[in-house]
Amino acid sequence: MTIIQSIIIAIVEGITEFLPVSSTAHMKFTNPLIGVSESPFREMFEVVIQLAAILSVVVLYWKKFFDFKRISFYIKLIIALIPAVVFGALFKKYIDAALNNLVFIASVMIAGGFVLLFIDRFFKSSTIHDEPHITNKNAFVIGCFQVLSIIFPGLSRSAATIIGGMSQKLDRSTAAEFSFFLAVPTMLAASVKSFYDVYKHNPEVLAKDNMTTLLVGSVVAFIVALLAVKFFIGYLQKHGFKLFGYYRIAVGVIVLLMIYAGII
Repeated sequence: MTIIQSIIIAIVEGITEFLPVSSTAHMKFTNPLIGVSESPFREMFEVVIQLAAILSVVVLYWKKFFDFKRISFYIKLIIALIPAVVFGALFKKYIDAALNNLVFIASVMIAGGFVLLFIDRFFKSSTIHDEPHITNKNAFVIGCFQVLSIIFPGLSRSAATIIGGMSQKLDRSTAAEFSFFLAVPTMLAASVKSFYDVYKHNPEVLAKDNMTTLLVGSVVAFIVALLAVKFFIGYLQKHGFKLFGYYRIAVGVIVLLMIYAGII
C-alpha cells in the first residue's frame, strides 16, 4: 500500500465512520478500485485507522471521557462491550470469511438501507435524552445490537448501536453519542487484537515503511472524522435516517453491478 492509497482509504474511513453507512464496507469497496490487494497489513490498517477516526470522539467529548468521578459511565461502556468481545471470539472464522465477501457485504448494505428508510417510524417516543439516564440494562442491549454489525459486515456498527439505543427509548442524538462512546473501547480492543495477530503470525508486516503508511493513514482518518462527527449529529437531529437508507441501497446496487461486470 502506498502513502497515496493510505490517504484515500483514510479519507473514506474518516467520512463514513460515524455515518450509518458502514465504513468497513466502504473501505472494502475502495481497496480494489484503487489497486490495494488483500494482505495482513491491509487487514490491520483497516482496523487501526478506524480506531484513529474514533479517537476524534475522545477529543470532542474529552470532559466526559476523563471525568473519573463518574465511574458509572465507564461501567456502562464495559457492559456494552462484553457481547462484542464474546461473539467476536466465537464467530471469528465466520467473520473473517464474511469480511472478504464483497457480494455479501453489498447485500447487507442494501438490506440495512431498507431498514433505515423506515426506522424513524418505529421509535418515536423517546424518554432518555442524556447519557446519565442510560441504565446498565440499556447499555447491555445496545451492546447486543453491536454484535449484529460484527456478524453482518456492511451493516454498520454505528447504525446497529444507534438503532439499539433508540429501541431503549434513547432519542436519536443521545443514541448516536453513546454509539460513539462505545466505539472507543470496541475499536481499541479490535486494534490490540489485530496488532497481536500480526506480531504473532506476520511480524514482517510491522516494518518501518508499513508503520509510516499506517501513521499517515491514522492522522488523516482522525482529522477527517473530527470534521464529520459534528455534521452527523446535527443532521441526525433534524432529518433522521432516510437519506442514509437511500444512499446505502444505491451504493450496494452499484457495487453488485461492478462485481458482476468484473470491475472489482
